[in-house]
Amino acid sequence: MIGHKRIPSREGGVEIVVDELSTRLVRLGCQVDAYNRYGRHTAGRKFDERRGKYYNGIRLITIPTPKSSALNAIVYSFLAVIRALFGRYDVIHFHAEGPCIVLWIPKLFGFHVVATIHGLDWQRAKWGNFASSMLKLGEKTAVRHADEIIVLSQNMREYFQQTYGRDTILIPNGIERPVIKKADLITKQYGLKKDEYILFLARIVPEKGLHYLIEAFKKSDTDKKLVIAGGNSHSNEYMKEISAMAATDKRIIMTDFIHGQCLEELYSNAYLYVLPSDVEGMALTLLEAMSYGNCCLVSDIKENTEVTEESAVTFKKGSVKDLGIKLDNLLKNPQKVMEYKEKSQDFICGKYNWDAVVEKTLERYKRKSIKRYKRMGKWSR
Repeated sequence: MIGHKRIPSREGGVEIVVDELSTRLVRLGCQVDAYNRYGRHTAGRKFDERRGKYYNGIRLITIPTPKSSALNAIVYSFLAVIRALFGRYDVIHFHAEGPCIVLWIPKLFGFHVVATIHGLDWQRAKWGNFASSMLKLGEKTAVRHADEIIVLSQNMREYFQQTYGRDTILIPNGIERPVIKKADLITKQYGLKKDEYILFLARIVPEKGLHYLIEAFKKSDTDKKLVIAGGNSHSNEYMKEISAMAATDKRIIMTDFIHGQCLEELYSNAYLYVLPSDVEGMALTLLEAMSYGNCCLVSDIKENTEVTEESAVTFKKGSVKDLGIKLDNLLKNPQKVMEYKEKSQDFICGKYNWDAVVEKTLERYKRKSIKRYKRMGKWSR
């Protein structure tokens, strides 16, 4: 596995997918190596120092990376691939567009190469022109050289077909039915109680649309709090902007990254979960929020509505006015919120399943590996 920041962590959806996928592959008898990034930044040092060489049966190989966010992914990907060339792997699985820039190298040496495109990263507002062009190059490299391309939504599948004439495999993310937790740690740490807060849980980057939500929330007449659970990801200026906006309203609480019991409690006790994204691949936090039985208010981009169908409330992407109208309506109508809460968990847990994701992914691994091994006389199953 190449392309994530590091596992185990919840720094982004890619990390969660790599973790869930790798853990289940190991249970099925596969040997999995995950190439983690390591930087000189505090977060990287904290994450790597507290982990052993193995996690859930996955061998963790740490690749040194520069502090510069502009060079981090490219240097990491190149060094990870060079190391992987000596790994005698049956499959090398790349995640996200940026790391796919070097995908042609293992392909040149005859490896079976799979790429999962988690989203059209070059569209994301946090990247400058150079970074966006590199991400687009990674996309084109995957199209040209990957044996298999996995996408997470029908919208992305259509994009690759219309743009490049390239067939892709739709394998959406999975979810498990969680155990609902009572408010305990979140009450002690943040003063939060059940149904007394609105939850935004995602990386604080421009494309997540948090600025729309804060603006709409500030205009709302409610005693409920807005909890912003997430941290910065290569968007320092945007983070400063959000912090300044939040500082003018005492109802807004910023928690930074949340994990473990605190995360479970936040999901379990929210009145409403809001995802106002301009751009998404397939938001795992949306799946998680619905799996905890939340009423969700999301932007009407296809990547969101494809997930929620009729089981969530939508607003027009980028419209603070429409977001405010829908938000006020849900704040004034708890019965309507309860109706969505009652159906969201069964709907989402019935629609998406991690075991099905692993089964379909394993099929893509084997598809050309079988042919390769038959030619070499090594395939016995």
